[in-house]
Amino acid sequence: MAIQTSVQDDARSGASSKHEEYQYLDLIRNIINNGQPRPDRTGTGTIAMFAPPALRFSLANGTLPLLTTKRVFLRGVIEELLWFVRGSTDGKLLAEKDIHIWEGNGSREYLDKVGLSHRREGDLGPVYGFQWRHFGADYKTCEDDYTGQGVDQLAQAIDKIKHNPTDRRIIMSAWNPKDLSSMALPPCHMFCQFYVTLPPPATEANPSPKPLLSCLMYQRSCDLGLGVPFNIASYSLLTHMIALITDTVPHEFILQMGDAHVYRDHVEPLKVQLERQPRDFPTLDWKRAKEEIGDIDGFRYEDFEVVGYKPMGKIEMKMSA
Repeated sequence: MAIQTSVQDDARSGASSKHEEYQYLDLIRNIINNGQPRPDRTGTGTIAMFAPPALRFSLANGTLPLLTTKRVFLRGVIEELLWFVRGSTDGKLLAEKDIHIWEGNGSREYLDKVGLSHRREGDLGPVYGFQWRHFGADYKTCEDDYTGQGVDQLAQAIDKIKHNPTDRRIIMSAWNPKDLSSMALPPCHMFCQFYVTLPPPATEANPSPKPLLSCLMYQRSCDLGLGVPFNIASYSLLTHMIALITDTVPHEFILQMGDAHVYRDHVEPLKVQLERQPRDFPTLDWKRAKEEIGDIDGFRYEDFEVVGYKPMGKIEMKMSA
């Protein structure tokens, strides 16, 4: 039975009609109503749509697009992002912080099932952070030191933003075909490109205009219920972090999806979410100055201060692994 839009239409009668969260909610409704039923590797089953229009979120004035129609696990988003930035692939480091988002893919049972029985529990292989910081290096274990090995794509992107901002190759890829079979889970959010909008001429009112920084991320596999809210927040935060250390202004995060899907056991919880009306997005402040943080490796969890996040209640959804 198709989901009606009357509540949504009523909600759009005022200023809330422009709330960017409706892009996400409308896509979920469209997939549930018009998507194709498909089997998937987890056995749960999905309803899917291929390459829907990109979602665009403003990062201006410190805006952080944390979805408000349900609570997003912000501490998990930040700690995982810092884990990526460090190049870490040890899921136990997150579990020790009571963040269990990688435990299913790092369990003994799962690693044995995907042919990685030689790995210790929690060793996820050359996943996201390894590719960001050591692309092309030979992976051994999550405990090895890879300093100076492979291509540090994140450092290269930051250097180009600073010194060659019109470069069309400010790119970071987590998709490395050579390493896919060694990963506990191939990357879903797999490719991003940064774009610097050059500043306008100086004026008396704005004598030192700054360039604007945007990020476009391509995600091949998009779990609308659980994964996508997390991914929107993560890459928006990454853009804010890079903007701070490159002396640019956060401008926009764009998410282009490939296989956009709703798991069958998420349909009923998402129907509850679709009845809710978005609230204002929060803003991000930094507790330390750029000079204290230094570079991309200098960020700590305590640096992030999210102001005004007032989401609606948590909606339980099971993760399929």
